Amino acid sequence: MSDKSTKPKVVILAGGMGMRLKEETEYKPKPMVPIGPYPILWHIMKIYMHHGFNDFILCLGYKGEMIKEYFLNYEALNNDLTLEFGANAKITTHKKSDHESFTVTLVDTGSNTMTGGRLKKIEKYVDTSDFMLTYGDGVSNVDIKKLYAFHLDSGKIATVTGVHPESRFGELVIKDGIVADFNEKPQLTDSYINGGFFVFNKKIFEYIGNEDCFFEREPIKKLTNERQLKVFTHDGFWHCMDTMRDVNSLNELWTGNKAPWKVWK
Repeated sequence: MSDKSTKPKVVILAGGMGMRLKEETEYKPKPMVPIGPYPILWHIMKIYMHHGFNDFILCLGYKGEMIKEYFLNYEALNNDLTLEFGANAKITTHKKSDHESFTVTLVDTGSNTMTGGRLKKIEKYVDTSDFMLTYGDGVSNVDIKKLYAFHLDSGKIATVTGVHPESRFGELVIKDGIVADFNEKPQLTDSYINGGFFVFNKKIFEYIGNEDCFFEREPIKKLTNERQLKVFTHDGFWHCMDTMRDVNSLNELWTGNKAPWKVWK
């Protein structure tokens, strides 16, 4: 039984190369691709922090040193500074009133490790009976508290958030051979896909093999066969950053103050 008084850690897969986003990822890891002035990784963490989950474990890989450098310099990047030089040199950080309080554990899980292997390598840092997992390239307005409560009530090993993706193509509504309606960016409402935002019991580590293990294949299939995978359906906003089109779309929403995933103040 899970300990409901202990908040689960949040694991974020942040080690992939992002080959379909080579315009950006040639120079930086995918989670560091910006939406507005902040990397998408920051946006994902803000979603969790808004719901009270602020203890993170990042699975680093490709260009992971850039993510380490970002957090090593986080206070300097996000606050005002006074620098004094000379014999008594010092740096004074002027905290903003809305500064965040969070913990982040940065784990090098290898450049070519598969998703299951990355998860296995952070097992020793998970000290709660349940933990959360998501990808470092997707944002949503999913209610994380409700997701967690749903997982605990299910009594299952795993919960995945099912989402409706937005179609990349315009939807034609046809009647008698004539277009009756045209939806520029319809949602695929008839089916759900894996939107990340998982919750797991620690028993999940028993399902994962070596670093070549692709989590979304063998482990998920076994969980499904054993009826240990529940789905938390989310009909609200969800968007991944997979191509430059996605980067531009998310940035347009952010700069236009129309970002549905911005659930924090």
